[in-house]
Amino acid sequence: MEKNKDKAIFIYKTSFGKDIVTKGLNQIKIVKNVEEKDLVFVTGPAGTGKTYTCIALALRFLKANKLKKIILTRPAIEAGENLGFLPGDLKEKLEPYLQPLYDALLSMLSPGVLEAYMKKNIIQIAPLAFMRGRTLNDAFVILDEAQNTTDLQMKMFLTRMGPNTKLTLTGDLMQIDLPSKQESGLLKAIKILKNIKGVGMVDLKESDIMRHKLVKQIIKAYKRER
Repeated sequence: MEKNKDKAIFIYKTSFGKDIVTKGLNQIKIVKNVEEKDLVFVTGPAGTGKTYTCIALALRFLKANKLKKIILTRPAIEAGENLGFLPGDLKEKLEPYLQPLYDALLSMLSPGVLEAYMKKNIIQIAPLAFMRGRTLNDAFVILDEAQNTTDLQMKMFLTRMGPNTKLTLTGDLMQIDLPSKQESGLLKAIKILKNIKGVGMVDLKESDIMRHKLVKQIIKAYKRER
């Protein structure tokens, strides 16, 4: 193994002059897997920087002109709330599900830059259902909250992959909001694809959590309860 295998890796400089670098060995694994492989699964508890790291990597690839666009998507699965009872049209109902993706982007890009990218479709944010029928070429695609996909949704998403495209899926297998009798598409995909060459898998742990110190204890407590 190389001597500096655990040395932090620079990922991206934000519009605000902040350097985004890896924090811990598992985030280094994310970077190396995404650089080397076109399909990467990143699992782990909340607060480990799964989505944040992957979005920073997507911007890095975009800035280097290695890919032409970034596509961010999530399944619109209720976590204790009924989508049908939320006010507004479909777009307005779906926005709360997609807001964490906007938040991550806005921590790295100024509002003006993000708006310009979105107007030119260089950055696209859409619910998973909107991926059906598309072929995703020359893109860095992130499926966030992938644990809430069904088996059919997961298969649909994985088969959208076109030439010169990277698919990165992030999810927390402890936070599945699907009906209890329905298996998570992420869980099944990991089982089916784990031995395929060219597929990367990174599993972050409670020790990788970067939020308030109580978050680690909360997650451990719920894990013991389960």
